[in-house]
Amino acid sequence: MKRAYRRSNYDVTDAVQVSSPAAVRAAVLELYANAWPGADLSVLGRSIDDFTALFTGSMPGYIGVDTVYHDLQHSLDMVLAATRLMVGYERTAAEGQRLGPERALAGIVTALFHDAGYIRESSEADVPNGAVFTRSHVTRSARYLGRYLPRIGLSQWVPVCTRIVHFTGYEVPFDQIRVTDDRDRKVGHLIGTADLLAQMSDRCYLEKCRDRLYAEFVLGGVAVYPGTRGVEVVYGSGLDLLRQTPAFVRAAIEDRLEGAFDHAYRHVEPLFGGANPYLEAIQQNVAHLNELLRTGRWPMLRRSPPVYTVQPDPMRHVRELMVEQLERTWGPTPSPFAGRG
Repeated sequence: MKRAYRRSNYDVTDAVQVSSPAAVRAAVLELYANAWPGADLSVLGRSIDDFTALFTGSMPGYIGVDTVYHDLQHSLDMVLAATRLMVGYERTAAEGQRLGPERALAGIVTALFHDAGYIRESSEADVPNGAVFTRSHVTRSARYLGRYLPRIGLSQWVPVCTRIVHFTGYEVPFDQIRVTDDRDRKVGHLIGTADLLAQMSDRCYLEKCRDRLYAEFVLGGVAVYPGTRGVEVVYGSGLDLLRQTPAFVRAAIEDRLEGAFDHAYRHVEPLFGGANPYLEAIQQNVAHLNELLRTGRWPMLRRSPPVYTVQPDPMRHVRELMVEQLERTWGPTPSPFAGRG
């Protein structure tokens, strides 16, 4: 499903504004209502409203999202993808393997808050940015879900949701995620798939990796960090991260989407007449990146879409924090990547 033009804050079909909680709320509720006619929509609607309050800094006890790559738009894009995958799965699953409305609801709520761990609590005001929690954010998200689910009447799903949220991360090996029902594991595969699809199909995925994800990786101690033999460099710059992105995408598709998640990405296809707009967009992004790698025409990556965080000038803020972190990491020794693309 190719579009002649796609707006940077819309989903892969250019139909839903994924920077708008209201637009995604309407789309998710419609999908859910059509898949499970007669199901109560109040809890799902409330959870999306609570998500909006949490991410926009309106929920007491929390500061709001300030991570520039994992911003509000990413989570909204991801939950739309997750809902589509669950609905598509439900259409084709055998009767005994169907999710049913409550399990699907629990899965959608888990998808909504899968990155809640990036959000600082009010008591963590001394932490400069939520990206500091990069290595532990999924565990933090699980803790948030453990507190939140009982508030909306889903306390019985705490043992499941706090485990399957780890299908969106790298903190717990998948074979150590214990669930007793195969349908719960399927939901985990669907939300893990949605997380990857939403990121890699983003219209500005390449620019966001270079300008935003790299900064988060620096602040989270993933790109550059002190090691036993000096400073360890995984990504020397935003462009260095981009150069390694084709290998990441290949591994994500082969090891996760097709391997661990058992081709769960295909469950979106019943909603699009057998087409898969997410994979099409990913393929377009990778083809564009490979062309840039071949030609070196990096100035072609010139999109600068809005960032949806609580910071008034989020990119300037995160760049200043990134420079400070790099200076602390390298100390008096200048970075060998200084001045390089």
